[in-house]
Amino acid sequence: MSLANEILDKWAPNLSRVDLRTGVKGRFEVEIDGEPIFSKAELKRFPAPGEVVRLLSPRLGGPVQWRSHHT
Repeated sequence: MSLANEILDKWAPNLSRVDLRTGVKGRFEVEIDGEPIFSKAELKRFPAPGEVVRLLSPRLGGPVQWRSHHT
C-alpha cells in the first residue's frame, strides 16, 4: 500500500486534501499544515511501514471508521 493510500485509508473523511509532489535529489518530506513530520534528508532513510501514520496520529487523532468492511 502506498503512503498516500495508507493516510487516506485512515483519515480521508477528516482531510481537506493530500498533496503529493515530486522533489529533487531524492527528497522525501512529510508535512501537515506546513509543519515537518518526517524528513528523509534529516534521518537519512525512508520511513518504516506505518511510521508516518504513527507520526500523524497525534495531529489527526486515531483512524476513523468510515468504510463498510462488508465483502
